[in-house]
Amino acid sequence: MQFPGQGKPPAGVVFDSDMGNSIDDALALALLYGLDGKNEARVISVSVSKSNLKAAAFSEVIGRFYAGAVSGDFGAVGRTLPVGMATTGWSPEDTPMLTVPLSRKADNGKPVYAHGIEHLNNTAEVSALIRNAFSSQHDQNCMVVLTGPATNLAGVLRLPGVKDLIAAKVRYLCLMGGAFPGGMGPDGQAEYNIKADIPAAKKLFAEWPTPIIASGVEIGSELLYPAASIENDFSWTQAHPVVDAYRAYQTMPYDTPTWDLTAVLYAVRPKEGYFKLSDPGRITVGDDGRTSFSPAADGKHRYLILDPAQKERILKTYVELTTAKPVVRRRFRRPPEQQKPEEKKAETPKPAETKP
Repeated sequence: MQFPGQGKPPAGVVFDSDMGNSIDDALALALLYGLDGKNEARVISVSVSKSNLKAAAFSEVIGRFYAGAVSGDFGAVGRTLPVGMATTGWSPEDTPMLTVPLSRKADNGKPVYAHGIEHLNNTAEVSALIRNAFSSQHDQNCMVVLTGPATNLAGVLRLPGVKDLIAAKVRYLCLMGGAFPGGMGPDGQAEYNIKADIPAAKKLFAEWPTPIIASGVEIGSELLYPAASIENDFSWTQAHPVVDAYRAYQTMPYDTPTWDLTAVLYAVRPKEGYFKLSDPGRITVGDDGRTSFSPAADGKHRYLILDPAQKERILKTYVELTTAKPVVRRRFRRPPEQQKPEEKKAETPKPAETKP
């Protein structure tokens, strides 16, 4: 909750992913918490479009880790967030990057990574969660990062009056999805996030009321997160959920594309020159999931363009932020309200009366 007189806080970020299908979702959330730790952003909402309790649980585990798992100081405001989960049945399967970290046990037999999600009732209803996150923000002080199918955001758009709320609160939506300018991925197929829920993607690009910046599959494919960082840069802790997930996702050592990290990095640091931007235009989605871009002076859509001169700088930034130690924030206490002069005067105690 924000109180008068506090000043404008860092921008809030709504993060929606298909956690568990690709390791870059976990790296992207770690990157976002690294930016949160630098007070450049605040994670205000976390949700998953993968209809899987372990996907929601692992997202909560990452949040708890950055709430102070290293120091044991849990419960920092804005960190241990409720996790929203889609219930549409999309991509319900378990994956090793979820099951391995969640099943890890300490010497005493207890889970290394505690969480509170065992049943559907332990998750939040996604549309209400995201709408409420928007409502909690100052006008134009919120960004949305989408690193999975548009399932959950399309659901938000169906809520009455929510488009006006988004227009008032959100600066822009930054998503990883599609391929530009050709429209097809390197394997000749429609990009995964778009193809997974084509109707939702169509609705998102057609109806979302703020600017949209898309990071196509071609960007992250050229920026590989180094396995050497996983092996060497997390020595400050014996248990890191993202490291465990990375090791479980594929046989080490391997460098992985950073598709989802590109969306997070641009969303929070749009003025740092990491990427170039296309001219304004409109992105549409075909029935086969292929994305197309039409230039238009009044268009609200753009896509990222990789600048080869920035590749080394981008990778260095990824490593710096994802490997950063958690920065624990103490619980917020509401500042005391200052009394008006007339109130102070009214409360001045009168001299005690003396009996004759």
